[in-house]
Amino acid sequence: MVVSTKAIVISSLKYAESDLIVTCYTEVAGLKTYILRRIASSKKGKLRVAQFQPLTQLDLIAFHKNKGALEQIREAKVVHPYKTLHTNIIKSSLTLFISEVLKNAIHEESNDLFLYKYLTDSLNWLDNNDDIANFYILFLLNLTTHLGFYPDHSTIEHSYFNMLEGNFQIRETNKYCKKGNLIDYFKLFFGINFDSLSQIKMQKQERLELLNLLLDYYQLHLHGFKKPKSILILNQLFR
Repeated sequence: MVVSTKAIVISSLKYAESDLIVTCYTEVAGLKTYILRRIASSKKGKLRVAQFQPLTQLDLIAFHKNKGALEQIREAKVVHPYKTLHTNIIKSSLTLFISEVLKNAIHEESNDLFLYKYLTDSLNWLDNNDDIANFYILFLLNLTTHLGFYPDHSTIEHSYFNMLEGNFQIRETNKYCKKGNLIDYFKLFFGINFDSLSQIKMQKQERLELLNLLLDYYQLHLHGFKKPKSILILNQLFR
């Protein structure tokens, strides 16, 4: 079946001498993986390796068999050329981190228009803004809305955050309950948008501790989720 769809590149992997295996989150069909034959050696083909950098937004014309095998892309066009995402060293590191998170977190081959819009809106904001130190914290928190385990913050005034139950509690009930300054910072990210991030003042160490808390939360609620290797790069960024 020939399909026309918007898509976000999640990952691309060189295969054999000149092929690419590309995983995309598509607007109409959810997660799809494609094999692009001889793309690295062809000079006259319609497809180029540069089109499939992580998180690139594309218009695709693809052939979907929907049988669990690798699909094929006939045409691809970049629909939102980034200004900074692949050229700014900090943003390119964030791009790698986000692509790893998405690869680990999204497995369903079913479309979700709200998730697709959240991803494109988030990436466009990141591309167009410079005060981005807290971006990945809010991005991860809001992504849980679409993955089905956004924390219940109806009792956010309580001191403890129960990572297993995903709520705020008045007392410690298990080993997954956290409290202290880190949770106080965590609470600041609820109910805000990306434009408000600059109002949250955190030190690098506090930000990294909060990042690790969120990744631990992901591991508790997503089977098989692994912490991205690129977290080591993030440890070197942002003051």
